[in-house]
Amino acid sequence: MKEETKLWKKLKKNTPKIQWTRLESWASFGVPDLLGYHDSCGFFMVELKIARAPKISFSPHQKLFHMTRTKRNFILLQEPLGDIIKLYESKSIHGLLSDYRETPCVAQAWDHIQRLLIREPLDA
Repeated sequence: MKEETKLWKKLKKNTPKIQWTRLESWASFGVPDLLGYHDSCGFFMVELKIARAPKISFSPHQKLFHMTRTKRNFILLQEPLGDIIKLYESKSIHGLLSDYRETPCVAQAWDHIQRLLIREPLDA
């Protein structure tokens, strides 16, 4: 099983309050892997990434998506060793492209990740 598939299963298991839809990335280049929904906040998107090096790789279409759509879009990163999961806002993509270890995440624990994903948008 691919590492991203394992991360998807962990996310789904550990965020039971969120309704998830896995998107087919071949159909629309750059669109994040997952569409999430919760009544309190509506829809949001999450890109799944596995850290294989300090610099996280993104396709040009993924870079463009995250650089131009910074509200309610996230990147969930799993570090290669252990079970460390980190959630970043899309606007953090520049830091992830250079060194994720130096880029502050917005959440690390599953309960905190779920709370952050389903909170109401700040500009609502």
